[in-house]
Formats: sequence, C-alpha cells, structure tokens
Amino acid sequence: MLESVLGLDPAVEADLPVRRTQADRWATHLAAARQFRAREGHLRVGRNHVEDTAGDGGESTSVRLGGWLDNTRRRADKLTPERRAELDALGMRW
Repeated sequence: MLESVLGLDPAVEADLPVRRTQADRWATHLAAARQFRAREGHLRVGRNHVEDTAGDGGESTSVRLGGWLDNTRRRADKLTPERRAELDALGMRW
C-alpha cells in the first residue's frame, strides 16, 4: 500500500543498520580506552572526551569515551569480574 500511494519502497535488509551486541560495544569502548591510555599514559578522561579509533575496515569511529567511563564507574557493582579486571589493568580510577 505504501508503494502505491506514496511511492515508498519497502526496506531492504541491506539498508537496515547493523545491530551490535553488548559485547561488541564493550570491545569498541575498551579498545578506545586502550588507545587513549597508550597515547596519554593515564585513563583520566574528561566526561566530554570523544576518542577517534580506526575500525576493522580502516574506517574511523568516534567513541564517547569520557561518558562511557563515567557511566561504567557509576555502575561498577554490575560489572562482571572479567570486565572490571580489564579496566583495572588499564589503571581505571574507581
């Protein structure tokens, strides 16, 4: 009906955004934290800091690292021991 009335084509699966899992998002943010730590020598990131990282395909990805770290600190009691250990290894201030 939308095609005939409005001239809209139905969404093709290739047009839909790719849904990322929570584990994928964690890995992306952790990689950004590692990159920041390697460059700056610490993990004292301002709340508004955005870290640009290179993706798997060479594309640049902007990660809101400061907000993620702040939110992670606030929810530290809900982190798995493995995730907490990953951040501890980077020198995370809790």
